Amino acid sequence: MRVVAGERKGMPLKAITGTTTRPTTDKVKESIFNMIGPYFDGGTALDLFAGSGGLGIEALSRGVQRAIFVEKDGRAYQTLQENIKKCRYEDVAETFKTDATRAVKGLVKRDIQIDYIFLDPPYRKIEYYDLILNLIDGGKLSENAVIVCEHAAEVSLPSNYGPYTLTRQESYGGTIISIYR
Repeated sequence: MRVVAGERKGMPLKAITGTTTRPTTDKVKESIFNMIGPYFDGGTALDLFAGSGGLGIEALSRGVQRAIFVEKDGRAYQTLQENIKKCRYEDVAETFKTDATRAVKGLVKRDIQIDYIFLDPPYRKIEYYDLILNLIDGGKLSENAVIVCEHAAEVSLPSNYGPYTLTRQESYGGTIISIYR
């Protein structure tokens, strides 16, 4: 695993061993950012179910101003912290070792606008995609926000979340990337 492009291009990232997470492959990560970017001029990203932080770190490398990472697994959180430090993003990264539902409740209470959401929950936890609605209802997504959902091919997501419509869907083996704008 590595940073694919931007200011930290080529920087190797530590992956989590075991079966508790599924790191997004470099090929899929590159495809995601080619679909939504590929580069950014500021903004805030939310990497929910961050794992080792590959998607949020990639967004920072490509020009996002700051990123919020949420991961509840202890080993994954430790790896996330190490990757952020290795990439020298401590000043622009916020990390939370907590459940995604609790993190979203906290974000709704803050004065924040999120421009990019990366949502990659455990594949069997379909209900976690509804956290998008909590952020929309709380007024936390910017008008031009982009929502990126990574999910199993068996999971069928809706054609829209509030005003955000499914604009693109790509398949990578058993993984589907759904993009809402």
